[in-house]
Amino acid sequence: MEPPGVRVPRWYCPIAHTTFSLLADCLAAKLPGSLAELEQVLSVVEQAPSVEAAADKLRPDILLPGRVRWVRRRVTLARLALGALIALSPAQLDGCEPTLRSVRARLQSEWVLPSLRELGEAHLPALPPPLGFGPREPGRRQHDSGPRAPPAKR
Repeated sequence: MEPPGVRVPRWYCPIAHTTFSLLADCLAAKLPGSLAELEQVLSVVEQAPSVEAAADKLRPDILLPGRVRWVRRRVTLARLALGALIALSPAQLDGCEPTLRSVRARLQSEWVLPSLRELGEAHLPALPPPLGFGPREPGRRQHDSGPRAPPAKR
C-alpha cells in the first residue's frame, strides 16, 4: 500500500535550527503515501462491517494488532482533519459529518482529500495531518501498544 520510492527532500534552516520540506500536493502530511491512497483506506473502512475486517483486507501482510493500529492511525488523523475543515468551511461543508462519504456527497468530487486540501489552503499550517501541517492529536504522542503479554511460565 505504501509506495517505496516517494522521498520528500528536507533542508536545514540554520537560523531557526530546524528542518523543513516542500511537500507535493498529492502526498499526505506525516504519513507515507499519497492522499489518494489514504482516501482508498478510508473508503474501505467506511464500507467494512468493522475496523478489523477493513484491516484484514488492507494489510494482510502483518499481524492483526499491527493491522488495526495501521488503519486506526489513518482513520483517526483523517477524521480530525475532516472535522477541522468542516468547522473552518461552514459555507461549503455545513451539516457534513467527518466522514468521507458525507463530504464526498456534499462536494460531488471523486477525490475528496485533495479537494479539501485546496479548500483549506489558508489554514494548512494549523490543520492536523494528513491534510495540513499542524500538530497531531493534542496530548497524544504515541499509539497505544495494546495489551501486555502474559508473564512467562517458569
